[in-house]
Amino acid sequence: MNRWLNRTDVPRGADYDARWAALAASGANIHGEADLVMALLPDGGQRAPRVLDAGCGTGRVAIELARRGVDVVGVDVDPAMLAEARLKAPEGHWVQGDLSTLELAGTDGPSRFDLVALPGNVMIFVAPGTEGEVLARLAAHLEPGGLLVAGFQLGPGRLALDRCDALAAAAGLHLVDRFATWDRAPFVAGGDYAVSVHRLGAAPA
Repeated sequence: MNRWLNRTDVPRGADYDARWAALAASGANIHGEADLVMALLPDGGQRAPRVLDAGCGTGRVAIELARRGVDVVGVDVDPAMLAEARLKAPEGHWVQGDLSTLELAGTDGPSRFDLVALPGNVMIFVAPGTEGEVLARLAAHLEPGGLLVAGFQLGPGRLALDRCDALAAAAGLHLVDRFATWDRAPFVAGGDYAVSVHRLGAAPA
């Protein structure tokens, strides 16, 4: 069972958004994930960059990326969270689905992406034992050389970074960078949060 759907102690929908609204009102930057994604996306090209917001929740990151000119698809397993995203941005590309079985071919919007983003602890909320399948399905939706960027909390009983890297490698993704925060603070071993950047394709020699 998806860990997020199994939790009863977290706000959903409008209640979830209220927390972010309060942070924004306090002057905090609530778009650190979008800032990093924009910095990692390729420059120029004949089309808008394409991003898959995997585990998009109420659409905070996807909506901000769309505002900045990105072609975004948001996917989430939680219908209550997606309902809020659709309410805020009815013109957006929103898909309800499990990341471990995701197949976007034939759905509204693009099915191959320059970057897949997993903010919001997505990798530690998926069903136990499906982390490898999640990474494989997301890698299958990347353009050659595309990036997968995942941020999640670390600690006992949670997905370890070495395990995540091994599962990513099995999906054809190799680590190219790692930060302690979405604003690219340097990662130090023993920290309680990591943002990892993996690229699809063979690791450089």
